[in-house]
Amino acid sequence: MIELLAFVSYLLTLYIYILIAAAILSWLVAFNVVNPYNQFVRMLSEFLYRITEPVLAPIRALLPNLGGIDISPVIVILIIIFIQSVILPNIAKLLI
Repeated sequence: MIELLAFVSYLLTLYIYILIAAAILSWLVAFNVVNPYNQFVRMLSEFLYRITEPVLAPIRALLPNLGGIDISPVIVILIIIFIQSVILPNIAKLLI
């Protein structure tokens, strides 16, 4: 069962990296560093959007409008770090 918790922790870490990649790609597209009409960029952007949007959309709905700043990825990353550092170790202690 501990291995399952380690795997969940690994998946949460992977999701943090995906959130960071999505944020960086959105900045690169916004500042015209990469061409959004490029097929690879479009496919990568669509993949990252489909993976992150189901988690980010409810957070965005709760946050006030901050202009052009989207802090929902930061909040999700903080929630994931909380889960990894507080909740998963306590579950592991209960299983031992």
